[in-house]
Amino acid sequence: MTPACQSRTCRRGVATPMLNLIANPAQKVNNMGSQAPEQAIQAATPIHPSGWKDRKRHLWMLGAAQPVIGAAMLAAYAVAPKKLRALAWAGPVMHNVIIPALDQLIGEDTHNPPEDAIPGLEQDPYYNRLVKAFIPTQFAVTLFGCWAATRKNVPLADRIGIAMSVGTMNGLGINTAHELGHKQDSENRNASLLALAPTFYTHFRVEHNYGHHKRVATPEDPASSRMGESFWKFLPRTVIGSLKSAIDIEKQRLERKGKSFWSLENELLQGWAISAGLVGAATAICGPRAIPFMVAQGAYGASLLEVVNYLEHYGLKRRQDENGKYERTLPEHSWNSNFILSNLLTYHLQRHSDHHANPTRSYQSLRHFETAPRLPAGYPAMWLAAYIPPLWYKIMDPKLVAHYRGDLSRINLDPQRRAELLAKYGQSGTATLSIAAANAA
Repeated sequence: MTPACQSRTCRRGVATPMLNLIANPAQKVNNMGSQAPEQAIQAATPIHPSGWKDRKRHLWMLGAAQPVIGAAMLAAYAVAPKKLRALAWAGPVMHNVIIPALDQLIGEDTHNPPEDAIPGLEQDPYYNRLVKAFIPTQFAVTLFGCWAATRKNVPLADRIGIAMSVGTMNGLGINTAHELGHKQDSENRNASLLALAPTFYTHFRVEHNYGHHKRVATPEDPASSRMGESFWKFLPRTVIGSLKSAIDIEKQRLERKGKSFWSLENELLQGWAISAGLVGAATAICGPRAIPFMVAQGAYGASLLEVVNYLEHYGLKRRQDENGKYERTLPEHSWNSNFILSNLLTYHLQRHSDHHANPTRSYQSLRHFETAPRLPAGYPAMWLAAYIPPLWYKIMDPKLVAHYRGDLSRINLDPQRRAELLAKYGQSGTATLSIAAANAA
């Protein structure tokens, strides 16, 4: 079987130009589906010492293009709001319906860059510029959407749809901030705060880097969900717990420098000031109706971050030694997904295991691990399942039990449902059946 046909897509007999371009270097496909000139491919794609080429190099532009597409749809709605009312809902429809369907159609890619190509990928400024290019259009979409939704005579359903569409873009902006926030230089860190500002979630940069990455896949982490814990139960726990954690972390950092929490060096205050300035600008442009719109879209955008947090580490737990110290984070402590389209749109966020093992590694260099547990679909499809707890448990609980070979002592269980889950999965026969069912799926 050829490398291109090792994916789920080819096994189903659905071959696509995008998958062939990525997975099969011998087959070059242009927009018309015909063979592209070898010289053009070589000129557009840098060659690394091993001769390897990043076949996704130009496809990464899809991530930066998302707010541009969103702005175009909002502009079309603003021009003809009665004829094109459906475009008010373009954001949630695109990311909750169209992208999950395309993920299944296009399939997966498990290929990794060779080790000798990693330094060149990391040093190439092209990839970082693509991520930053998201931010200006993100702010433009936010303000334009605010104007479109707060005009007179806009139906309530349209206002809600526009708020969710703008919130979707700013939820993706959190992912942009995630990529930039792991860099060490001030330019990237400041850009990260800008990307977080529309969702009022600038504390994420502090808590994620210095809290979540330290406590991931442990009961102590507010951003790691537990087996048997629904998303709706997880949501308030992670929102409140992460904010408290961020405040504690920043307090301690400033205390070590002999400074007050109210110091101008406080990154939380800096981020909140940027968010307040954005709301002030929106209010100045659109009037007082801008305030509820900005709050609504920000809340929806932040909820997208938290539903992704929910599925990334569901039920996974690191071992403790006799002194209570947790083992280092391994690939097995994150749920991964290799679906091509959603990975392109989220800068490989779904290759989450490598990210936790190497937090400063850039998205274009992240690797797939065979030992990492894998989700049955991309993030957009899985967060829909997470909204419906019985469906989520039916899909994920058997996979989680199978991952730990029926040993529930290794699972991060919801304390309030511990007895129920042990009764359901604790017997060896039940566990064996669950393992077999999960493996068959």
